Amino acid sequence: MRAVTDPAAVPTQTVSSVSSAWVDALAGRVADRLAEYAHARETAGLPPEDEAGRRETVARLVADELERFARTELAAGRPVLGEEDEASVSQLVLDRLLGAGVLERLLADPQVENILVNGADRVWLRCADGSKRRGPAVADSDEELVELVRLLGARSGVEERRFDRGCPSLNVRLPDGSRMFAAMAVTRRVSLSIRKHRFTTVTLRDLVRLGVCDEAMAAFLAALVRARKNVVVAGGTNVGKTTFLRALASEIPPEERLVTIEDTLELGLEQDQRAHPDVVAMQAREANVEGQGAVDQAELVRWGLRMAPDRVIVGEIRGAEVVPMCNAMSQGNDGSLSTIHSSTSRGVFTKLAAYAAQSPERLSPEATNLMVAAAVHFVVHLGWDAAGRRVVDSVREVLAADGVQVVSNEVFRPGPEGRAVPGTPLRSETLQELAAAGLDAEAFSVGWWSA
Repeated sequence: MRAVTDPAAVPTQTVSSVSSAWVDALAGRVADRLAEYAHARETAGLPPEDEAGRRETVARLVADELERFARTELAAGRPVLGEEDEASVSQLVLDRLLGAGVLERLLADPQVENILVNGADRVWLRCADGSKRRGPAVADSDEELVELVRLLGARSGVEERRFDRGCPSLNVRLPDGSRMFAAMAVTRRVSLSIRKHRFTTVTLRDLVRLGVCDEAMAAFLAALVRARKNVVVAGGTNVGKTTFLRALASEIPPEERLVTIEDTLELGLEQDQRAHPDVVAMQAREANVEGQGAVDQAELVRWGLRMAPDRVIVGEIRGAEVVPMCNAMSQGNDGSLSTIHSSTSRGVFTKLAAYAAQSPERLSPEATNLMVAAAVHFVVHLGWDAAGRRVVDSVREVLAADGVQVVSNEVFRPGPEGRAVPGTPLRSETLQELAAAGLDAEAFSVGWWSA
């Protein structure tokens, strides 16, 4: 790598004599150049590099920086790194920039569901069994953690995303499907949370095995999808709405064309080519450094409707996209799915009205209720049973709008243990439609509530 006539005559130093601060600085310079390179590609209209291309680019940039260091040291009459030690430093920087070290080991741990970081050395882990424990430090310093987050962000999604004082938050899908949110400058220390998706390919049968629902409820849910009912999945944070949505989508026939719309790519239906060979996955786009190019979910819904979808799936309704989404549901795209944060099934309608009131259309509650009643057929709510397990705890069938409220029947309501039990009967017309879609009414009448 070094431009010298007689390498043997050049004094060398060992890797042990190089300070960790110097390695940090080297990694930082390479990270800065990598970000500049990614931005230049984006400006030129080029797609992000794949993993192999990124590895090649990082290796080239590391080699350039080591070459620059060697020339500087030679010019100053100081010893340079020997070839083996230079290779060791190069590998150290590559590992730091292309891997996540401790963080990757935590991501690979099947028992860890959430990784919560309040600074490089303050780490908490939430596990699949419901426990919470301290975790190991994920970086040597907060500065190193910032670089790690930036690089994870740069490797994720369909575009490069910034993480610096000018853009102090980052919300991305990691390569393994986990969702990461990070913040800096607005917190005392760099903070991030990673929510892992333990079940990236999941079916309703898997939900039965996990205890989220039983065979009877699974048969009912499958019939909703096959009968092309528009379903909104609701629940609190970390209750499994995205996983549940994947399971519902597993009942969609493979010949159907799907358009998925998300703030951050998470569903991953397009990755299962056997189950869903015809999927367009769309992700909201943040503004670039010039403040241009932002595309929100509401706009993506409008774009998605022009792609001739059989169904539109919005990963999470969280704002103005509620209006075009409901319009899509009520204008021929039956069978659409979405999720929303809500602590109760009835609260979904209040949430939808609030989002519609904040949209550019500024819909009144009455107009919103009419729109929702025409669009949404069922609300499925997820919660926790008495033992702390994720379960379906409520299902509502939407009937109509009555001025200030959406009229619905709670066809399944929370039982004594928190799991859904039969409530108000389904409308006879609905039951006939579900029977035509394959629901066995007799088998459906026997569930965990009759045990």
